[in-house]
Amino acid sequence: LNTAVHLYHYPEGTRQRKDERAALAKKDEWKQYLGGVKECMMQQKSEIFVEAGLVQDFEQVTGLEYWIKNDGSINSGGESIVELRKYQLKLGYDTVPNFLKLYDQALPSKLNAIGTHPTTQLVTILVSDVGSLNTVYEVWKHGGESSCGMEAMEQSRQASRGAKEWRTGIAEIAQLATSFDTTILKPAAFSPLQ
Repeated sequence: LNTAVHLYHYPEGTRQRKDERAALAKKDEWKQYLGGVKECMMQQKSEIFVEAGLVQDFEQVTGLEYWIKNDGSINSGGESIVELRKYQLKLGYDTVPNFLKLYDQALPSKLNAIGTHPTTQLVTILVSDVGSLNTVYEVWKHGGESSCGMEAMEQSRQASRGAKEWRTGIAEIAQLATSFDTTILKPAAFSPLQ
């Protein structure tokens, strides 16, 4: 509880991140905001992730660019949630590529599992570049105006358990992982993932 997660998207990479952060640091509004929130913070952590190439391979996976460029017209409002599924993988140069290969092979059966809630959507897959290395995140959106995100997530999880290729793939992925955890987030009113 009481945790805020900010996802910033820099499609042009680290140069764009550096330039935008420098410009933001000069704005009085930003300085006031930081002054107000710092007294509420106990800790702050910054990590840099890149979108996995396989995001482009699946029509059902929109990627972050779709959400960031959106003007709010896809804002489903209501009871939507964002689910962050974090895989911490073993050390090694081949671990992340092996994970992505297994994930790529198994994902179609999960995306097309019978009984998946119609509002469930895989937004993106992120791979760590700076911070805790060999970390992979799945970012899922569940629910919307007419459906509860938690119920949609649970329905979709149950459906994926019946997807044979997904179960086989996850069993192999589990051999590469040291830990796995899930975080549920409620998008802020201004979030494109609302």
